[in-house]
Amino acid sequence: MADDGEKTEQPTEKKLSDARKRGQLPRSREAGTLFVLLSGVISLWGVSSLLGSGMRSVMINSFQLTRDQLFTPDEMGRIFKQDLGAIAVPVIALALIVTVCALIGNTIIGGFNFSAQGATPKFSKLNPLSGIKRIVSLNSLIELVKGIAKVAFIGAFCYFVLSGAASSIMKLSYINPMEGIRTAISLLFHYMLIIVCSMIPIVMIDIPFQKWNYIRQLRMTKQEIKDEFKEQEGNPQLKNKIRQKQYQMASRRMMENVPKADVVVTNPTHYAVAIKYEPEGKLAPVVTAKGVDDIAEIIKHIARETDVPVIPLPPLARSLYYTTELDHEIPRGLFKAVAQVLAWVMGMKAFKEGKSRVKPRDLQNDLPIPDELRF
Repeated sequence: MADDGEKTEQPTEKKLSDARKRGQLPRSREAGTLFVLLSGVISLWGVSSLLGSGMRSVMINSFQLTRDQLFTPDEMGRIFKQDLGAIAVPVIALALIVTVCALIGNTIIGGFNFSAQGATPKFSKLNPLSGIKRIVSLNSLIELVKGIAKVAFIGAFCYFVLSGAASSIMKLSYINPMEGIRTAISLLFHYMLIIVCSMIPIVMIDIPFQKWNYIRQLRMTKQEIKDEFKEQEGNPQLKNKIRQKQYQMASRRMMENVPKADVVVTNPTHYAVAIKYEPEGKLAPVVTAKGVDDIAEIIKHIARETDVPVIPLPPLARSLYYTTELDHEIPRGLFKAVAQVLAWVMGMKAFKEGKSRVKPRDLQNDLPIPDELRF
């Protein structure tokens, strides 16, 4: 059985949120490296012709200058701008693509997050003892094993790929120099792309590992969860927010129950209590909605809109409001008074529908309510 001091519990939402504020997020360096290298190779391949023509233009302009051009400042400035423009466009495009991909690769897990707390310098990290502890920690050992495995895997992959390309590389020395350069560049890009793609399996393993390791580092003890719960419960703002949410949910449920009530008893201005009686259900009538002031007015308005009888009986309304919780049966002491009200409602309903020729007499305010239930 796990001890209360062992970190066996998953981190709470608050723990995860606090870690994010500190800048502590799961990150995969392998994913960032893959995105940078892959985008660099592909974009360099894409702009290679443009970059090559630009460099060719620079070389031609540099070695074909006339004496007049050398001693004409304006002409030299024009040539410099022309050469700079020829090279700058592909270089800037390459830099932008790699920068965007690097940002995506480094935020692919954990998302983008800027933390002022995380950016604050911590001089405690300069402590040599803490540094030694980090070096010999479990995370350092895991990173060491990962590094060795990565180098071994990529090295073996490169060996098998390049060993198969040995014959193509050897043939370069027997062909025309210009054609050889073009073939060499094509082979270079081709095998660079293949070698970079060898990192994909490493990234697919590293991303789930980093997520798991992140959660493992943030695990909590049972006591920490209890303390956090107590702290949140003691927070006045949080308690008020919870209370407000509960009040809204209860009010919404109450208002949905008003049209189903048999009668609404009122003060008539301050209190309103809706009563429902189901002979096949509970033994006694149930209070389905109640409220004071504004809530009472809403209950009365909904009752009138849905043809639920609204009867002003101040003593009974106050007694029901203070003695009965929502969705609970009324006290035994109020059975007789509520029964008279329900009987009057049923009789009036039968009279209006033509099922009875006798109209019930008006209800009296002096209903049988025990003194201990009067308010």
